[in-house]
Amino acid sequence: MNYLVAVLPDRLKAEEAYTALEKEGLPTQQIDILGTGYKSADEFGLIDPNQQAKKGMTRLSSWLIPFGFVAGYAFNVLTGIEILPIGNLGNHLIGGLLGAASGALGGYFVGGGVGLSVGSGDALPYRNRLNAGKYLIVIKGTEELTRQATRILRQFEPENLQGYAEQT
Repeated sequence: MNYLVAVLPDRLKAEEAYTALEKEGLPTQQIDILGTGYKSADEFGLIDPNQQAKKGMTRLSSWLIPFGFVAGYAFNVLTGIEILPIGNLGNHLIGGLLGAASGALGGYFVGGGVGLSVGSGDALPYRNRLNAGKYLIVIKGTEELTRQATRILRQFEPENLQGYAEQT
């Protein structure tokens, strides 16, 4: 399955482009308009970068927190640092809790930051354009269909015209 995404500046241009695609015989069930009054990014299925960041944080934290606890505990056992005057076991446990806290921070900043910057692909720029009041026309179909749609959409001078091939 191939996708073609065109970014148009306003609703009027988007509707004109949709009508032109329809007149050329492209199947309307394979054409979507995204923007105010039409489908939203979530309804269409554009990846939410915040959701991807949360997934990355959770996945990374799930092993960093226990690893941090063990590393903090072991570090305190090996160095014998007295954090508070409460005995060896208490200090080892505090060392473990500090290690777990470090693991949680690592999961939060690295997992969340990487998920936010890398996990969304091109979805974030498209979401930003929708938030700015622009409209997207998305055509999904065969390579021949997207080539035909590209030819039609170029006459409307879209801000961006990008094709994608779904990985199988």
